[in-house]
Amino acid sequence: MTAITAASRLARLRNLAVTGLVTTGAAAAALTLMPATAHAAEAPKAAHAAATRAADPAGGKGTANNLDGWIKQSLAIMKAKGIPGTYEGLHRNIMRESSGNPNAQNNYDVNAKNGVPSKGLLQVIDPTFKAFHVAGTADNSTDPVANITAAANYAAHRYGSIDNVNSAY
Repeated sequence: MTAITAASRLARLRNLAVTGLVTTGAAAAALTLMPATAHAAEAPKAAHAAATRAADPAGGKGTANNLDGWIKQSLAIMKAKGIPGTYEGLHRNIMRESSGNPNAQNNYDVNAKNGVPSKGLLQVIDPTFKAFHVAGTADNSTDPVANITAAANYAAHRYGSIDNVNSAY
């Protein structure tokens, strides 16, 4: 192998290495600019409406026994009682607090250590549930509609609306 061939090969390897780094950097930048998982999961309102109709056999009246139906039932009660909040605000907070599990219970935080674990879709402790319970809903803090509505009532009094809550509350 001559000195020219070795130098040529070395130059070519450096060129390939730099190209690889540039490509990797461009891919990393593209991933950084992509929306976060939570944002990517949010469907446009038209798609949400279509999914709602498909998931709600009651034709959009919010009586399906699932997260969509519970939120809609709560919104109807909230509207009648003058409690502010939107579907998006409720859904966002529910997904953060319980991932949509109405039986979720936190047995590890300070409330649990004090004997009052957070429960339900919006992780409400019993004293808060009792203080902000909304008439016309079940007296059970893990009942999905009662839990959502009481939590939204609490958030309205403390933050103005559940829509203003963007972290544990």
